[in-house]
Amino acid sequence: MTVYEKKILLNLARISVQAAASGDVAPELPQKDVCNRAGGAFVTLKTGGMLRGCIGHFAGLGTLGATVRAMAVEAAVSDPRFVPVSPDEVENLNIEISVLSPMERIKADDVQPGRHGLYIRRGSRAGTLLPQVAEEEGWGRETFLEHTCLKAGLPPEAYLEEETEIFAYTAEVFSETENGNGD
Repeated sequence: MTVYEKKILLNLARISVQAAASGDVAPELPQKDVCNRAGGAFVTLKTGGMLRGCIGHFAGLGTLGATVRAMAVEAAVSDPRFVPVSPDEVENLNIEISVLSPMERIKADDVQPGRHGLYIRRGSRAGTLLPQVAEEEGWGRETFLEHTCLKAGLPPEAYLEEETEIFAYTAEVFSETENGNGD
């Protein structure tokens, strides 16, 4: 993805967050090729380096633009871990987008922290951690697997059990900070 395409998506996410925080309607999608591609994405909001919201969709919602717009809105006002973002907060948010590859089933021994994101599922419980989480936290393979199990509401060692499914994906991650627009 080019720098220009990343800026288009980051701008779309920012105006979507602003609209959601203000109670306004989400913006129209830009008529740009990058917005018309298929693909899943997560939108992460941070304030001063601390997580403020993160929501995503693995398969996408029709187009990458529609997915980024919807996930930005959801991250701003619907992440159950946080109160909704207020209009006054938007200026100080740094927005990060992770454009996802398709998921593939993987064995625990093949997980590469910092390269793979994980999606772990057993029964009705499932959880995911993006590839950058292991790197940011300095986790090795085992710790990354354990924390993904915990996020799924499973015991940390559940990844060792046969009925637990492990999927990996990669992500192209970019943020306003990298592009000189954020905190």
